[in-house]
Amino acid sequence: MKSTPTGPATAAPRGTQRTPAPVRWVLAGLSLSMLLSSLGTSIANVALPTLADAFDASFQQVQWIVLAYLLAITTLIVGAGRLGDITGRRRLLLAGILVFTAASVLCGLAPTLWMLIAARAAQGLGAAVMMALTMAFVGEAVPKERTGSAMGLLGTMSAVGTALGPSLGGLLISGPGWRAVFLVNLPLGIAAFLLARRHLPADRREPQVPRLRFDHAGTALLALTLAAYALAMTLGRGAFGPLNLALLALAALGVVLFVRTETRAPAPLLRPALFRDRALGASLAMSALVSTVMMATLVVGPFYLSRTLGLAAAPAGLVLAAGPLVAALSGVPAGRIVDRFGAPRTTVAGLIAMAAGACGLAAAPRALGTAGYVVPLVVVTIGYAVFQTANNTAVMAEVLPDGRGVVSGMLNLSRNLGLITGASVMGAVFALAAATADITTAAPGAVATGMRITFAVAAALVGLALAVATALAVAARRRDLPAAP
Repeated sequence: MKSTPTGPATAAPRGTQRTPAPVRWVLAGLSLSMLLSSLGTSIANVALPTLADAFDASFQQVQWIVLAYLLAITTLIVGAGRLGDITGRRRLLLAGILVFTAASVLCGLAPTLWMLIAARAAQGLGAAVMMALTMAFVGEAVPKERTGSAMGLLGTMSAVGTALGPSLGGLLISGPGWRAVFLVNLPLGIAAFLLARRHLPADRREPQVPRLRFDHAGTALLALTLAAYALAMTLGRGAFGPLNLALLALAALGVVLFVRTETRAPAPLLRPALFRDRALGASLAMSALVSTVMMATLVVGPFYLSRTLGLAAAPAGLVLAAGPLVAALSGVPAGRIVDRFGAPRTTVAGLIAMAAGACGLAAAPRALGTAGYVVPLVVVTIGYAVFQTANNTAVMAEVLPDGRGVVSGMLNLSRNLGLITGASVMGAVFALAAATADITTAAPGAVATGMRITFAVAAALVGLALAVATALAVAARRRDLPAAP
């Protein structure tokens, strides 16, 4: 997965070199940045009912507090990665942390709902920069033999942020109030900024190398295309209507126009060589597929636990927390496994575990109760942690320095698109399999049937990803074999 360089390798100008910081401090700054961006995704969801009361707004209005953040990340993350490649990743990451932190304060002080939504969009801009550039920095600041462990740590911090959001948000709402949900990012953002400013390696550039141009047209076109797709998948909460179909058609047209624009641009956002890189395309497709499957656990789980197994809200919440908790505990060990056995084989192993867990959820009899759900869920989650670490390591290890930001952005984008698609598509599969228009009033047996069929579809999607990963592993092994005499 070699990307074509856009300029010669460069060294630091005389007088700007810094003593390399210990890797642990570099990873501390990157980890806190990843934690903040994932915490921003999950912590606001629990506040929506409170915010609806505070601003006397409908659910359709307050859901834009979540959608604004999600749309900003989805539409801007690739452009943010490319801008970091051009202007310098360190300075852009510092700017992203400042934007995120300042926007968090504005969220906490917002006097109206629409000002809160605008501030959440700005917060999403900062999060897009942080998500795009944290993985890019791993290849620059971490020894190659420790890349898997570093990727695993970032995955752990992402899972911790996702898991911590609902519980921390609930505590803050019941204590200081909803504004503290956003203001809590202020001390964390300051700490992340100080760590990054002190320990991240300086941007390097030869004075005589001309600065690359930023592809404004391609970036705007990609952002509009991604926004159309994200809105098509989220508006209507899974019920497709004429507006959703029109947005999908607009997104498809946008893809065609974007590819044509990039092939003609003098300094494209995505170089044409990336469109021809089958290994990179396969890795991005696998990432989207498995993220779609992981969203099924969040869509189906609450209804199965409450409607079929009869669990109250608190016990159901504890069961659902098993997934993020296992992901948080699995990240670093998964990284060490990748460093020990290599990314191709570990990718396959992770997908095999995911497939086994999805099949377990599809086949688990209702009589097994909570254990019949939790045990396969844990297997799926461990497999996902291993896959994600291995896949990210494989992609970033093969990217040349001048393309790390944009490829890191594409990896995060593929995951986001998978989550968005999974929320809509897997939710629709669940409702269709349960044979009901309103899943909240479905009979326990219908919900159980819907769960089994949904995870059978999920297992098939993982099987497709496994076939792709196996082909990549075989190709990698052939490349590594010595040539015949």
